[in-house]
Amino acid sequence: MLKYAFRRILGMIPMLFLISIVVFTLAKLMPGDSLSGEIDPRNTNPQYIAEMREKLGYNDPLPQQYFRWIGNFVEGEFGKSARYKIKVSDVIGERVPNTLLLGFTSILITYILAFFMGLYSGRKPYTLGDNLIGGLNYLGLSIPSFIAGVFAIFFFSFTLGWFPSNGSIDIGVTEGTAEYWLSRFHHVFLPAVVLGLLSTASYTQFLRNDIIENSRKDFVRTARAKGTPEKKIYNVHILRNSIIPLITFLGFDLVAIISGAIITETIFTYPGLGQLFLQSVGTRDYPVLMTLTMLFSFLTLIGNLVADVLYGVVDPRIRLD
Repeated sequence: MLKYAFRRILGMIPMLFLISIVVFTLAKLMPGDSLSGEIDPRNTNPQYIAEMREKLGYNDPLPQQYFRWIGNFVEGEFGKSARYKIKVSDVIGERVPNTLLLGFTSILITYILAFFMGLYSGRKPYTLGDNLIGGLNYLGLSIPSFIAGVFAIFFFSFTLGWFPSNGSIDIGVTEGTAEYWLSRFHHVFLPAVVLGLLSTASYTQFLRNDIIENSRKDFVRTARAKGTPEKKIYNVHILRNSIIPLITFLGFDLVAIISGAIITETIFTYPGLGQLFLQSVGTRDYPVLMTLTMLFSFLTLIGNLVADVLYGVVDPRIRLD
């Protein structure tokens, strides 16, 4: 297992190198540069802008710019945000706690609901309850996240007034107090529910179908023939095999924890990494945009590795050599 993980990590190095070339090239092909987002040409001397571009190395050959950028990136120097006028690492660091809270809350909602609904539908297929859960799942799969978010804000925020429609915390609360954490959970609950329920639909169907398929296999028939209680058959034999796909999804969900739901965070004006990514595109804040893209790419590779390792852990039949 350790040898496999070590080989995969070494294999990430050339992959990240290729990704960095693509990210840098796309950033250079986009109109303008980070200086365009920092300085308004209508109120600034064009000669000053030209001097600044020369000073910052924007007129250097592209290979020289790339190796300077990637060298600084490896050393942990991500540059300065054109919009916030502070280090990129500080801008991202301010948003990470919000995205982590949203990600973990939504994943917790997803897995709890998917487990119980999938287990019920798998054990009692084609019943009224199964058809009702299936209908809700297909409804969740068919509704885009931005539609669900808008309706949630209208109904639960504007009509009922149960949850705030934007932000991550109330103004004036003291950090670290019970009131502070209650306010944070109050703000994160609605976007987390929207994000979690939409993911629950597909996970529930995966678990349901696997339980039905495993219940028809030979080892289950053998267990029933030996007089094994039906509860033990489902909870030990069937569920243990059916839960494998759901567990392996956790590796990919780790990426969602950091990257956040871009659309959901934007609709709820929730200050996370997803919203920051869209804002950096609109304001041409290329240092932030390139750093986030590299971060998301790295986490995607890590998520794939975690998914493969978890698959080998939960299913001993699979050997990771």
